[in-house]
Amino acid sequence: MKYINKKFTIEKVSIESIAKKYGTPSYCYSLKKLRENINNFKQSFKSISPLICFAIKSNTNLKLIKEIKKFGLGADVVSMGELMIAIKAGINPKKIVFSGVGKTLEEIKYAIKKNILLINAESESEIKQIEKIAKLKKKKVQIGIRLNPNTDARTLSQISTGKKENKFGVNGKTFIQLVNYCKKSNYIELKCLSVHIGSQILNHKPYEKMLKAVNQILNKADHKFEFIDLGGGMGIQYNNNNEKLNYSKYNLAITKFLKNHKTKIIFEPGRSIIGSTGILISKVVYIKKNVGKNFIILDAAMNDLMRPALYGAKHTILPSLWSRKFSKKTYEFVGPICESTDKFLTLKKFQELSEKELVVICDVGAYGISLSSNYNVRPKPIELLIDGSKIKVIKKRQKYEEII
Repeated sequence: MKYINKKFTIEKVSIESIAKKYGTPSYCYSLKKLRENINNFKQSFKSISPLICFAIKSNTNLKLIKEIKKFGLGADVVSMGELMIAIKAGINPKKIVFSGVGKTLEEIKYAIKKNILLINAESESEIKQIEKIAKLKKKKVQIGIRLNPNTDARTLSQISTGKKENKFGVNGKTFIQLVNYCKKSNYIELKCLSVHIGSQILNHKPYEKMLKAVNQILNKADHKFEFIDLGGGMGIQYNNNNEKLNYSKYNLAITKFLKNHKTKIIFEPGRSIIGSTGILISKVVYIKKNVGKNFIILDAAMNDLMRPALYGAKHTILPSLWSRKFSKKTYEFVGPICESTDKFLTLKKFQELSEKELVVICDVGAYGISLSSNYNVRPKPIELLIDGSKIKVIKKRQKYEEII
């Protein structure tokens, strides 16, 4: 994604031409970037040969998941709906892990029926529920137990999952008790220790600390685990100020860990695979002049892209046409929804804009469309897959009649 002849393009297509044909707001994904991200991830961890399970929650578009499946990836799911999408996309059930703290009876039954690789349980009650269903179906079910390693991922508090005050997983003492419980069961086969400490992690050190916690538990557990599921959480650069996660150092830490524990590693990347592939094209509806700053009111809103309102996340915003004429006022990019949190970014330096011009919100491939809603009875945007000069509609723009 770059400027060609001062026009912002995704692969070989200008966003001006996309907006003219498909309207705004529009989600666009680069197929080339998706392939690059997957190949880079696989290459970075080639020496440990992990099972890579794409985190479906990061982007639930069926067509994109089908493209991801072509690279041999599995799926990490957290609901029955996500499991259904993964299976419909053609992902091998033996490459699917089911995570989440609140799996319902219906969801567990469905997962067992589909013979997925693992149900990663997060409480004693859940394990007993799985065991009860397995007994009724006269099946032995493969599970993992999620450990809460009490590790600070040094990320936003809203997306931290590995500290003791978070709802996810069980502490070390409970983990050992559950391992012993599973050993006595005729209907549960304990295959995996699962762990996940958070999202948008940009430093390898929290992962090193997590591996030390896992190592300590394994030494106490007296159980041979076939899999260690290290979760995902690998961050991306949303702006030039962010540090970048060093895959080489993380890979080295895992290699050292595997010298003492001969197990298969599972990863659950989402953002690192899909995040940088997507942009959201939006049009300037109005420019509302105010003392000290101008509100740039877009036709995209927090229902289209929730991350800024939910986490205070900052996505780079770029003009569709490049010029060097900058505004003397601060620009605050906002949406039309009746909430003060419906804003994307405040910039003291941005080129001059006029009404009806287009802007691009970058790096929205992860947790963009999957967190979108119909708040204010707003239709969800169209989704487009760009392959060179080809444009493919992978999800139609929602119609009002479909909502009402």
